[in-house]
Amino acid sequence: MKRGMEIDDAVLTVTESDAAKIEWPLSRRSIRFFWWFAVAAFAVLALRVVYLSIIKGTQYQEAAARNSLRELVVPAPRGIIYDRFGKQLVSNISSMDSILIPADIPQDTEEQTEMKRLLLSTFGVEPEVLDEIFQKLDRKSLQPLLIKERVNQEEALLFLSRSRALPGVSLYQTTERRYADSLIFSHLLGYEGKIRKEELAMHPEYLLTDSIGKQGLEKSYETFLRGKHGFRQAEVDTLGHVKRELGIVQPTPGSDLILNIDADLQKKVFDSLQTLLEKKGLRQAAAIAIDPRDGAVRALVSLPSFDNNLFAEGISSKDYQALANDPALPLFNRALSGEYPPGSTIKPVLAAAALAEGIVDEHTKIESRGGISVGNFFFGDWKAHGFTDIRRAIAVSSDVFFYSVGGGYGGIRGLGMDRMKKYENLFGYGRVTGIDMPSEADGLIPDPRWKQDAVGERWYIGDDYHAAIGQGFVLATPLQVLNSIATIANGGTLYAPKVVSQVRSSDGTVTPIAPEVIRKDFIDPNILRIVREGMRETVTKGTAQSLNTLPIAVAGKTGTAQFGNDKKTHGWFVSFAPYDHPTLTMIVLVEGQGEEGYNAVPVTRDVYEWYFSRPEISSE
Repeated sequence: MKRGMEIDDAVLTVTESDAAKIEWPLSRRSIRFFWWFAVAAFAVLALRVVYLSIIKGTQYQEAAARNSLRELVVPAPRGIIYDRFGKQLVSNISSMDSILIPADIPQDTEEQTEMKRLLLSTFGVEPEVLDEIFQKLDRKSLQPLLIKERVNQEEALLFLSRSRALPGVSLYQTTERRYADSLIFSHLLGYEGKIRKEELAMHPEYLLTDSIGKQGLEKSYETFLRGKHGFRQAEVDTLGHVKRELGIVQPTPGSDLILNIDADLQKKVFDSLQTLLEKKGLRQAAAIAIDPRDGAVRALVSLPSFDNNLFAEGISSKDYQALANDPALPLFNRALSGEYPPGSTIKPVLAAAALAEGIVDEHTKIESRGGISVGNFFFGDWKAHGFTDIRRAIAVSSDVFFYSVGGGYGGIRGLGMDRMKKYENLFGYGRVTGIDMPSEADGLIPDPRWKQDAVGERWYIGDDYHAAIGQGFVLATPLQVLNSIATIANGGTLYAPKVVSQVRSSDGTVTPIAPEVIRKDFIDPNILRIVREGMRETVTKGTAQSLNTLPIAVAGKTGTAQFGNDKKTHGWFVSFAPYDHPTLTMIVLVEGQGEEGYNAVPVTRDVYEWYFSRPEISSE
């Protein structure tokens, strides 16, 4: 109590000056100042919140989204292709593309204009390419768009120095194909290239930065070769640049292909054919080799050829125009897509048909005096052969014999076109063979209805005669002709030719590509034996006797077919060897050889002599 009283007394007894030190009253003006200051501060803060959240909200929201986690694609290495003995025919080499992420591109028009200027000077792309990219940007898309393929080292270094001024642009590590012996294998392997927009519509699972098979095996086995992309998780900033790596899911490499192709045989056929063309002043030819025991394709050549590395690297407009405008059509695969009159190479099939239908037997003889006359029309033979039975008719290629069994003459009633077509279809003419490559043509075996619809004319006996010797309206691909002879050689089984033998996945699992039988047992094996004997006589006594000195027995059939109005002919030779147990059938086609003879036979001789002297082949 005493202490409390002392405090009160002190307050009551304080002087005026001391009281002024204890108490500082605020004026009304000061109070109003502080009040308005607080209101203003809160107003500024409120306006700032409105500005950031409403006016600039979308922009900052997008920036926040960009400054986040991304899954960046890691492309899968494409599968490798090997020949039957393990020789590598294609490889992958490291490459780099420049890409753009639409979501990271600034919306400001001036900033975009400056970006385009820098991109032009950095990567040297065409202005039209950039204009198209920027005009069709989906601002929300994280799908990369391709700016330029195969960025070189100088361009990469220049980009890195300017990367802060190029938001959304980055370098993308990828690979490109490199083809060994490209001229020799280009029609077989084909090539790959960047996917086009029209292709993307058919393959929505692909990215615009992906490559895809365009031709050949690269196209037909795209599903196996492609593999599965991986991805790496990364934190990126508002410019789309990686700040921190967080992890990676490794890609699954594409599967490898092991082919039935014998690379050394392919080279030998190519070289022999090319040498002949250069010697004769010609440019166009094709050759195929197949194992008749299972339809395995050992070689497939089309000339002239092209360098498929040009396409894999991104062919220039100048180089492409040079290929596209070449009258010899180097991009055209004659072996699969070329449709030609087969000429006398169709006669073994017609011989089998005539025997099967009882038109003739193996002892029937027909006389050739150089041609036959029907009314005012004369159908000539290339030579007067005298009396020939069916074996000799095949060996010497008697047109009169096949006019007679095809259309009928004298005492021979003939097959007629419908029955000729029936057997030709059975042996694979007039429809695709089913080879595991793209762009195969189906040829044409006509009939009276077809002629009426296509030409507007009725069918005449002369049409039967022309068809019986593989001319007139009849068209076939080299592969169809070869496959029909392979069927004769193996005793009556028509196979779908296969280029690929095995698919080997990245984990080492091997999936064989089994032989595919189209049909079998559709004709008496004894009939085929007679036809084979006639084809053997082609070499021993007939039109290909230059092959008779080979160390292995060969059977075959020559053929010529006139085209155009200048008396030029296509020259054919189709064959199989060894005669008793065939392991290889081969066809050679030389376009426009003139009237000088069978240019295809010397190529066959050169290839067989080399092929059957190899230790790895002679032991098969």
